[in-house]
Amino acid sequence: MQQPSPQNPFFSDEESNIDLKHEVLRYLRYWPWFLVSLLLFSFACYFYLRYAPKIYQTSTKIKILNEGKGLELPSSAFVFNRTNINLENEIEILTSYRILEQVASDLNLTSIFLEEGKIQTTQRVHLPFKYEQTIPVDSITKSMAYKIVATKTGFEITDMTTNYSLTVANHDTYAIDHKLPFQNKVENKAQLKDALNKTFILKLVPLKNAVLGLKASINIEPIGENSHLLQLSMKGESPERSELILNAVVAVFNMDGVNDRQQVSKRTLDFIDDRFMFLAQELDSIEVDKKDFKQDNNLVYLEADSQIRMEQRQQSEEEVFRVENQLAVSQLIMDALKGGSSQSELLPANVGIENGNVNSLIQDYNTAVLEKDKLVSSGGINNPAVLLLNSRLSDLRGNINGSLNSYKQQLSLSQQQLKARNNRFKGEVSRLPEKEKLLRAIERQQKIKESLYLFLLQKREEASINLAITEPAVKVVEHALSGSLPISPKRNVFYAGSILAGLLIPFGILYLLFMLDTKLHGKKDIEQFTSTIPVAGEIPSIKAKDNLVFSNPNDRTGLAESFRILSSNVKYMLPQDDTAKVIFCTSSIKGEGKTFVSLNLSLSLSSLNKKVLIIGADLRNPQLHSYMNIDKKEAGLSNYLHNPEKDWKQSLIKGFEKHPNHDTLISGSLPPNPAYLLTNGRFEALLEEAKTLYDYIIVDTAPTILVTDTLLISQLADATLYIVRADFTEKNLLGHSVELYKNKKLKNLAFVINSVGNSGKYDYNYGHKYGYHES
Repeated sequence: MQQPSPQNPFFSDEESNIDLKHEVLRYLRYWPWFLVSLLLFSFACYFYLRYAPKIYQTSTKIKILNEGKGLELPSSAFVFNRTNINLENEIEILTSYRILEQVASDLNLTSIFLEEGKIQTTQRVHLPFKYEQTIPVDSITKSMAYKIVATKTGFEITDMTTNYSLTVANHDTYAIDHKLPFQNKVENKAQLKDALNKTFILKLVPLKNAVLGLKASINIEPIGENSHLLQLSMKGESPERSELILNAVVAVFNMDGVNDRQQVSKRTLDFIDDRFMFLAQELDSIEVDKKDFKQDNNLVYLEADSQIRMEQRQQSEEEVFRVENQLAVSQLIMDALKGGSSQSELLPANVGIENGNVNSLIQDYNTAVLEKDKLVSSGGINNPAVLLLNSRLSDLRGNINGSLNSYKQQLSLSQQQLKARNNRFKGEVSRLPEKEKLLRAIERQQKIKESLYLFLLQKREEASINLAITEPAVKVVEHALSGSLPISPKRNVFYAGSILAGLLIPFGILYLLFMLDTKLHGKKDIEQFTSTIPVAGEIPSIKAKDNLVFSNPNDRTGLAESFRILSSNVKYMLPQDDTAKVIFCTSSIKGEGKTFVSLNLSLSLSSLNKKVLIIGADLRNPQLHSYMNIDKKEAGLSNYLHNPEKDWKQSLIKGFEKHPNHDTLISGSLPPNPAYLLTNGRFEALLEEAKTLYDYIIVDTAPTILVTDTLLISQLADATLYIVRADFTEKNLLGHSVELYKNKKLKNLAFVINSVGNSGKYDYNYGHKYGYHES
């Protein structure tokens, strides 16, 4: 593995060679976090689902029907073009303000009923007792809210806007004078039982707000691409209320379509009724003239001199009659066309015109009038589609008028030709009396009027039947139906989300903590940083300060065993000869436990019946004295280094009764020039002399990153133990130790990891400042 740069402690090798097991175990170490998070989110989800409003989906399906033509036979246009349904237009009409306003009025949706619970408020379709809204819908200009509490003696009604309170005895507002916009009354014991000790909230909203809210809540979608089916759906807390609303929307829309289809029949009936009065007067006048003519001329029967001539003449007269009949019907249509006051009136359809073009134009004109009326109702008269229809209606009226004029011209030309031929026949029967000719003219006029009267009577019956049997605009495929389970909140989704959140949130927190964590935690961190410097030992975390010292050679605690392992590993680092071995213990900064490791390592070696000397060479911030309850100012190394006449053996301390082979030389008084004292040659002489007396010499030196004391004497060591502390030492500080090793400033270097598994920090902390202390 390539050695990473010390300047970059967060090296890429660590990221590219991820130990999955290590990562999993690192997170599993905090399993109580995950368990607590799961429990908290599960309980939160349970209580939310327990009290959250339940939203139900309600839907209905309808089929839009074609506009039929009553009793008439289907035309070719119907056969080859079977549908004229535009589902988008029907959807717009279904959700139009006009339709929904009628629904809101019919169902009294301006009154909203709520039941107030201890935790949540639920919507109701109606109150459990009689309720009557007395204020007109148009008078509700702003929202009003009232709280109604049913007690054993009566109602307590509070205006939630003004806080005005009213007590109603015997649960009957009809019996008192009040200014409330509604009336309430409990009519039986069952109603009282259902309402007793419950709080209801009544909201009165303007009709416009109710309609707009209804418009926003209803969703309409076509079912399939080529079908005429629509699905109406809405969501709400009360399935019963949603079902009532959807069924009402379908009913109002259907009745609106039926009314549109009945308008043509009604207009035809009105037209025929008007013509009946005129034709009756004309028939009466003709019959009176015929009677008078016969009486005046003593005519009873018509003579038939020439049967053949008469049959020819009769045939000619029938053709003339047909043409004149068509002229009369055409004139009636033109009179109706000219007599219309606006482009919104329908023209009589199918009154006997034998011209397919005119009949088709009249049908198109009536269809355009109905379409215009719907668009004006939903979009207003300034709607571009309405303006386009007005232009189309104007064109259609002009086309109808032009077609009728052309048709009349054709009829007039045919009439002239027929009359000319008829005159020829008259010449052939000129012997017939003039009186007979006059009588036939009268009878012909009578027959024309009678046939026209009978024709209109037939059309009137057809229109009446069509009016009575008008087909519905829609077919209800499926009445409004609500699901048995709420669509919101979805229990499975919320529980899955709570479990996911319960796992992800602690994972995310731990991930951030791990990502932002720059501390060293164990042997693996050092091995990932460098593979050339070994780890001599790992010292476990010690919680109790009473057990910080390996004072009993027979101790079997985890601390004692860890230092026995350390001492064993250190032996393999030292030269294999019979001379005494000098071991330096140092660290990067204070607080990493180098004095703690130095002392216990010396005691561990002493427990093996080895003569051991520990020297406190940290002359700036000594800590060795604190482990033996010795005064800091006792004579020690600094006194020997400063005074050439001082014998260091006189300052040795036997600090541990059970370790007779263990001697301690503390730091002594704080000197003003520690670096000078350590390099004046006396410290080297001390070590040389001590080697003749001891098997191991442990030197507790100063930290290397802030002062140079240790580096000045580092070549005197046979091995150097570099102390780092788990959960305390920054990883980037390892680069400093690696750099010292590479530059050979520290001999035979090995790491010792202190306080492994510790979640806290020892209290004997150096911090990042280093100086003299007199305490």
